[in-house]
Order: sequence, then structure tokens, then C-alpha cells
Amino acid sequence: MKILFIAAAILFCSSCFAQKDSTKFLTDTTILENVTVTAFGSNAKWKDAPAAVALINQKQLQRFDNKTLVPILNAVAGVRMEERSPGSYRLSIRGSLIRSPFGVRNIRVYWNDIPLTDAGGNTYLNLVDVNQLQSIEIIKGPASSMYGANTGGALLLKSNPSIFNQKNIFNAGIETGSYGLLNEQAGWNHHTEKLSFSLQQSHLQNDGYRQQSALRRDNILGDLKWSINVHEELSALLFYTNLHYETPGGINKPQFDSLPTLARLPTSTLPGAIQQHSGVYNKTGFAGFSLKSAFSNLWSNTTTITVNHTDFKNPFITNYEKRDELNYGARTVFEMNALKFKWLSGAEWQQNISHINNYDNNGGVAGDLMYDDDVHVQQYFLFTQANMQFNKLTVQAGASLNRQQLKYNRVSDSVYNFWQHQNTKFLLAPRLSLLYNITNTASLYGIISKGFSPPTLAEVRPSTNQFYNLQPEYGWNFELGIKGSALENFLSFDGSVYAFKLRHGIVEQTDSTGADFFVNAGNIKENGAELWVDARIIGNKNSFIKDLSISNSFTYQPYKFNNYLSGTKNYAGNRETGVPKTIDVVALDINTAPGIYFNANANFTSSIPLTDANDIYADSYKLVQLKLGYKNQFKKTVLDFYFGIDNLLNEKYSLGNDLNAIGGRYFNAAPRRNYFTGVRINF
Repeated sequence: MKILFIAAAILFCSSCFAQKDSTKFLTDTTILENVTVTAFGSNAKWKDAPAAVALINQKQLQRFDNKTLVPILNAVAGVRMEERSPGSYRLSIRGSLIRSPFGVRNIRVYWNDIPLTDAGGNTYLNLVDVNQLQSIEIIKGPASSMYGANTGGALLLKSNPSIFNQKNIFNAGIETGSYGLLNEQAGWNHHTEKLSFSLQQSHLQNDGYRQQSALRRDNILGDLKWSINVHEELSALLFYTNLHYETPGGINKPQFDSLPTLARLPTSTLPGAIQQHSGVYNKTGFAGFSLKSAFSNLWSNTTTITVNHTDFKNPFITNYEKRDELNYGARTVFEMNALKFKWLSGAEWQQNISHINNYDNNGGVAGDLMYDDDVHVQQYFLFTQANMQFNKLTVQAGASLNRQQLKYNRVSDSVYNFWQHQNTKFLLAPRLSLLYNITNTASLYGIISKGFSPPTLAEVRPSTNQFYNLQPEYGWNFELGIKGSALENFLSFDGSVYAFKLRHGIVEQTDSTGADFFVNAGNIKENGAELWVDARIIGNKNSFIKDLSISNSFTYQPYKFNNYLSGTKNYAGNRETGVPKTIDVVALDINTAPGIYFNANANFTSSIPLTDANDIYADSYKLVQLKLGYKNQFKKTVLDFYFGIDNLLNEKYSLGNDLNAIGGRYFNAAPRRNYFTGVRINF
């Protein structure tokens, strides 16, 4: 009933606003509905894009401390990003954290339309520096029709060196704060008529709030766009990241209450995180090249090739893992664009070759060999989509044909030293989306889509070091929403309700040592609602307060297991583990004529079930974040000074829980009240 009430309220308010003939409130702000959405090849205004998509611009990317995406993405309805310790990210769109003890799974990530997600289904999002991005598009719900294997959605990262119209622009910034924070960036952007190039460097370090939680990341990136001629354009994305972060591990409730800074302690049978020097070492080089070719006024093609190599080391409580990963792939999209009809068809193929060794962990030093495995994963899909315009009605209809092929060989085993296979069948993932322009400023949309997500390499071969035969999870999503603006753009809104039934859902379990493994849980009922409202209270460049806006993002996720048997236990009817029922985020932004600005977030997250049995919950929490700054332009130089507070209310909370953890070690304490300050310059 709550979902129906929210939907009815949105529809009623939109109808009322559409009838109002008011004066224009905005004179100096960017209107969201005029921003172009590229998801599903639409290239349409946000209001006219037949998709559940959220947009984050560069201004929003810089609202807080410039070191992490966590507060930025968590301000989006339906999105939850967790950070168990600095650098250890988890990301979910509309749930799905149940299968992500760490990393980003079940979500496809692209950067400038170049795939970052590898064939094994993993994305190292912690390699990306937020300062190198200009915008993000977030597709909510299954996007398999054009973006491959996923049931959660897709993240489209954007950076574009050609947006700078000056020949040379230099930028630099430095930030410091609590727990030894040092965040430094420097960059050069060069722009000519045919060539645009950006070279960026960054360094981030943090001692961490808890024991064994320090972080160090060094990154260099090159971003190029070259107009070869009037018909061809070449783009390149090149980066190298050297990342090391320590992993403190989970602690139990008494430890969390009395001394939350603790790392995982030793037991009578296992050493602790400090003794084992637990952490992650990741050195990754990435290269992606994209060629756009216009064959005629109607036909064009974009072809992308990628290659990347990762040297990965993970000293863990029970072992020391070393992975050598080679990934390469290609994506091609043919586009026919004729007035009110656009047809896109193409294919994406990826290959992952991993050599994985596990050793005894002798106090942070690799000891005797335990396992020596070769794993090859190949994932590919074909897709086609038609975008059609009929007066006020827009139709998107597409489908993809997906398959994953996985084989592994335990070289160190004299008995099983041969290739074994786990291949999925070809799976068809269709998507139909309709959008109707109710008025010139509001649109009603409906989506029917099927998502498909095979187990990732990290789930087939988890930290238990054994291979598991898992089935892909899949499901149908049905969604109805309304979005647009009202009161002459004073108010922007986006509300939706959806019903998603996930079959063969992959869920995390933990063995007696604390190592993770995964099982298919049966069916999960993921029905929910989302509402985003943004009110531009003031928008006048001639007043002292040039811009004042208040927004609210509300997420309602009463997800439940529909059919889940684990041994003799039946969890049907229980809430889905790791997913809060409600998240409410209020944001305030103020900009003044002298250059003083103020940003604030208040995040209210409800309690979270930590076990499939729902007998243990993480408490609800209220997180307040503030930033006060001064930004102004002096001739061709822009200066930005700022100071901020994270966790103003000094809440004790866990931002990233270990689900179904043995020994009650569920909690990864987030920092208490902490501070940051910095300066940025562009000239």
C-alpha cells in the first residue's frame, strides 16, 4: 500500500504542477531536463529518456571531500555504496549487496562507453579517482539488453577533455584531514581544433579510523579525443593505478560497542588481521581505444578494444593469494539514425585469463604453496535495439543474447589436473520501455526487462579456495514511473515503483574460518519504490544568494526471500540480508554572489538484517555531512578553498557489514566525527 500511495501522490502532484502558469523562478542554473542522457543510445533529454536513469554532474561530484564516491552515490535514490575500510568499496543498485562481500558485482561499469567490468564479472571501481570524472549516469534495474550480464543495472562514467575550450588549462588540488588524510591531484588539459588531451595525476593516502585500515593509491591517467577527419573520431582512455589498502576485518557486537577501532582479533585457532598483515595490493594498467566512424548521414559505427593487466595480492587471515589477471575484449555498435527512428545493433566480447596461487600466510609473507589454479572466463553477448518516436510516445525495444564460458584447472592437484568447465546456456534478455509526454514538462514511463547475471569468478572460486558450481541468477522487472519538472522548472522530480522477482539468487555464506562462499538461494522478491524531488528555491545571479536548492531522495526496499532453503532451515518470508528497508537523504546547496558556498547531506538509513535468519540487525543511523567553501574567479584563475565535517552527529555505525559472519563478526565500524580541508586551483 505504501508503494501505491507514493505513486498516486507523485501523479497527483505532477498533474497539479502541469496546470500552474507561474513566472520563471530560475535565471542562472542548469536545468536537469535539458541534460542529454546517453543510456541505451537515446541521446535524449533526461525527461524524454525512456529509462530509469539518474544523473550526477561535475558540481555534484565535488560536493564533499573529493576522495570517494560514497556520499555522492548514496545521495541517489535506489543506490547504496559501502566502504568497509578506506578503499574497500561495495556498490549496489536496488539491493544485490547480498552477493558482494567486497567489490562491485552484478553491475556493469563503462567509462566513456569503454567496458571497465571484466569477463569475470568484477569491477575494480576503487582504481578510479573521483576527480577524473565529469559526470555519471546510473541505470537502475536490469540493463542486459545493451550492457550485458547484470540484474542490478549499469554505471556509465564520463570524462571528456574536449569540453575545455581554452588551449591549455592546468589544475591542482590538495586536501588534508583526520586520520592522516592526504589527497593530491594535478592535471593538464590541452585543446585544439582537432585534438583534445587530458593528463591527470593523483595521490591519496589515509591512515584509517580502525587498526589495520591504511590506504595508499597512486594514479596517472591519459584521456584523448582526436578528430581524424569529418567522418572519424578516435578516443583513448589510458590509466595505471597502484593501490594498497589494509583490511581490518569484521568485529563482534561487544567489540563494536566498546572499542570500534579494533581490527579482527586472533582466536585460539586463527591469527588476527594485524598479525597476518591482511590487505590488498592491486597494480593495474588499463588501455581502451574507441573509433567512431560515420559512413553516411544514416549509418555510423563505434568500435572499442580494451586490454588490461592486474597484479593482485591479498594476504588474508587463512592464506596469501596472488593473482595474475589478463583481460582483453572488444565492443562494436552499428547505428542507423533516421529522423524519428534509430536502430542500434552490436556485440561485446571479453576474455579473462587468471593464474591464481594460494600460499600459507606466515605473518604477511607468502609461505608454502596451497593451490595453483588456471582459470579462463569468456563472456559475450549480441544485442539489438530500436528507438522509435510517435508524437508524444517514445518506444525502446531491444534484446540481447548472452553466454558465459568458464573453465579451470587445478594445476597443483595430481588428480584434478585437467580442464573442467562451467558454461551457461544462451540466455535471451529482452527489454521494452515506453515513455509518454503527459505535458511539455512531465513524462510517464513504463519498463519491462529481463536481467541475467552469471556467477562471477570471485564467486565460483571464493576465499575458501574451492570451486563451486553455481547457476546464473535472472529475473523479470516491471516498472512504472513519472519524471519531469513543474512550476517553470522550480521543481524537478522522478518517482517510480517496480517489481522484480529474482530467481536462483546468489547469496553469501561464511565457513568456520570466516572465508566467504556462495550458494543459489532460490527466489527473492524485490519490490520497491523510489522518489527524488529537487526544489530550486532561489536562482538569481543578481541576488546575494544566487542559488539555493533542497533535494530529497527516498528509497523503499521491503525485499524478502520468497523461496530459500538452506539445509533444514527455511528462510522464506524473511527480509533480504544486507538491504535496509528505507533510506532517506536530504541535500542542501547554497551558492552566494561573493563566492561562499555551503553543501549539506543528511542520510537516514534504517536497520539492516545481518543474517538470513533475521535474528541480528545493524542499528539504523543518521549521518550528517557538511562542507563550507569559497570559490571565485580572478581573471583566468579559479580558486576554491573549503572545509568540511563528516559524521557531524558522531554516530557509531557500520558502513559495510559482513553478512552471515561466523563468530558474530558482522561489523566494520565507520569513522566517527572527522574533518577535512583543501584548496583547488584552475588556471
